[in-house]
Amino acid sequence: MSPDASSMISCVPRKKEAAMETLDLKKLIKFLPDRISREMLSDKPEMRIALMCLEKGQKLEPHKAPLRLLMYCVEGKGTFTVGDEKIVAGEKTCIPCDPGVLHGFAADQGERLVVMAVVTPVE
Repeated sequence: MSPDASSMISCVPRKKEAAMETLDLKKLIKFLPDRISREMLSDKPEMRIALMCLEKGQKLEPHKAPLRLLMYCVEGKGTFTVGDEKIVAGEKTCIPCDPGVLHGFAADQGERLVVMAVVTPVE
């Protein structure tokens, strides 16, 4: 490298990036007998993540929101509502929902249900 080229290179220290937080969902799962247990895992404007634990028979009533949503079944089996559709889904199933579409879920398949909901704004 010529002396002229080396004088144009500057060494700028990199910003230390924030460490990503690792969440052990198994430790966060808890059930309440009288209502859905909700745990906010992330509550940032660009993405919200909630862990919801439902005892048998509990349900999140179908509702609409102006946000993009992904419902991920972590554990158990239940019925998911997306628009006019009812989807019976079990563990490791992802169910996306567009903004303004009716959505909800119920632990109505004879077992508990754990759902992680990821919500992002519409751009």
